[in-house]
Order: sequence, then structure tokens, then C-alpha cells
Amino acid sequence: MKYLVAAGAVLSGLTVGGATAAERTLTVYTYDSFVSEWGPGPGIEEAFEARCGDCDLRFVALDGGVDILQRLRLEGEGSGADLVLGLDMHLMAEARELDLLAPHGVDPSALELPIAWDDDTFLPYDWGHFAFVYDSEQLEDPPGSFAELLEAPDDVKIILQDPRTSVTGQGLLLWMKHVYGDAAPEAWERLNERVLTVTNGWSQAYFSLFMNGEAPMVLSYATSPAYHMAVEETDRYQAAEFDEGHYLQVETAAMLRSSDEPELARDFLAFMLTPDFQRHIPLGNVMNPAIDLGDELPAVFERLIDPESLTFTPEEVRDNRRAWIREWLNAAAR
Repeated sequence: MKYLVAAGAVLSGLTVGGATAAERTLTVYTYDSFVSEWGPGPGIEEAFEARCGDCDLRFVALDGGVDILQRLRLEGEGSGADLVLGLDMHLMAEARELDLLAPHGVDPSALELPIAWDDDTFLPYDWGHFAFVYDSEQLEDPPGSFAELLEAPDDVKIILQDPRTSVTGQGLLLWMKHVYGDAAPEAWERLNERVLTVTNGWSQAYFSLFMNGEAPMVLSYATSPAYHMAVEETDRYQAAEFDEGHYLQVETAAMLRSSDEPELARDFLAFMLTPDFQRHIPLGNVMNPAIDLGDELPAVFERLIDPESLTFTPEEVRDNRRAWIREWLNAAAR
């Protein structure tokens, strides 16, 4: 989830004379909002370093999951990462083909996801559904389905993200394809009549445009209202629940086979499925935790929509994404 991105790409441990005071360093490639001041990274860093006692958890922030994957491609066996955190389920097949990752060795039985999970390489740490978030002060009666959105009045405009550069944009691409199948090109043409603009990333769409009142709806997550309700104490922003169901995103972490600290990397992956990690996810990453947090789950999460989950397999996405992007581009050009 992309909330309150801070300046600075790296959070590191205490340094003495330019070198880390810790004996072991664990380097994790992730995305920028994860390590932002208001993201989950700082709290997770503190908790893990307290757990391991003699380690320095070093986050290296990139723009997003696609950038993490590209960094792995470029670096190969010489990668500086021990772990990657932020590859969603739709990038797993491509990441696996790089032959750089190792089994996590973690018991996944604590996972609480909308789908079954038995992958031995990628371990989930959060999940959520893509959704259109609306401003209730601009839009009193939001659409309850794609069919209603496509037939909405001309003044009901939406802000989208580019599926070539944005995880949320890709989420809508998959959502539309799952709902409309071979009729997706025609649905894209009709949806384009509602589009105010398409941005490269989520932050620009959400914070720069939607939160400044440029349009009443924006492509985001079903969990986004939790942040507004819990932190800003407002019910103004809500997610529209669609009858067709909502496309699911599961975010994962994986360790590199070339890691200099394989034991520490597996310790971190096991730590991901503990409350000490997961309690930072709901309001830090504004996503659903991957385990049952019980009473630690913020109460506002009980007020969110709970839609049906739609998915493709990672292999289906890998094999068809380029063709589905061409469908979107062709529709946008008409």
C-alpha cells in the first residue's frame, strides 16, 4: 500500500565510524512507502533488531514491485539483497524464472488469507482487494458494480493508474479481464468515458489528485478507508463494493539463494508471521495482516467491505499480461 512516502531511499541501523555496529547485516529490497516515516518499516526494523540482538536490518527502497523485479534481473547472482519484500502474487512466476530465490523453510500454517497458500518460495505478509474509493461528499450514491460504473453520468469521473508502471493499475487490468473476458476491449472503451486521467503511480493519483477533489473516485484498495477512519477520524472516504467481486492482491517476500546471511534471512521470514511484525501492517501499510491479529486488529477494519476474491494464477498473468495491456492501450487510443 502506498501511503505517505518519505524522502530518502534507505533506512539503516546505528553506525559507528561509517560502519555498522551490528555483527550481521540483513539487506532487504522493498518499496519506498514501506520504509517511509509513517510506513511499517521503522517499527518492524526496531522489533526485528531487538529480536535478533546482533543484527542490522537494512531496507533499500525502490519504486515498487516491478522495480524490485527489474533490480534482481540486472544484478543476478551478484545482488546485494538477502531478501526481497514487495513482490505481489502476479510477479511471482517471473521472479521464479530468474532462478535466484531459495525456499523459505517457514511453516505457513499461521497464514490467514482469502485463498489457500502452499508456495515454498514466496511467503505472504499482507493482502487486500483492489477497489474504487469514493469521496462521499462528492458522490452520495456510488456505483455498486462495473455495469453501473460504465453507465454512470458523465460527471462521475475516475482517476486510474497505468498498468505498465503501477501495481494498482495492473490490478484493474486483471480485474477487468476477469470480469469481462473477451469483451474486455469494449468494456475498456466504455470505462474510458469516465476517466479523468491516468497517472504513473498510486501516490500521484490518490494524494495529489483525488484528495484534492479533482474527481470523486480513484482506483485504490478496499482497505484505504481504514487509514482515513482511524488516523484522520473521518468516514468521508469509502470503497464501493462491486457485485462482480474484487481482484485480490497478496504481497510476498522471498530470500535470495546468494544471501550471505541465509539463517538470518529465514529468521526474518519466520518473524513476518508473528504479531511483532504483523501489528505494523494494518495502519502502517494499510492492508490486511497475513495472520489473525485478534484484538490487535484496529476496529475500523471491521467496517470495511468484504468482497468476493477474484484471481488469476501467476502463470496466467505472466503469459497474458502483454496482450492484455495491448487491449487496454488500443481501447485508450480510440
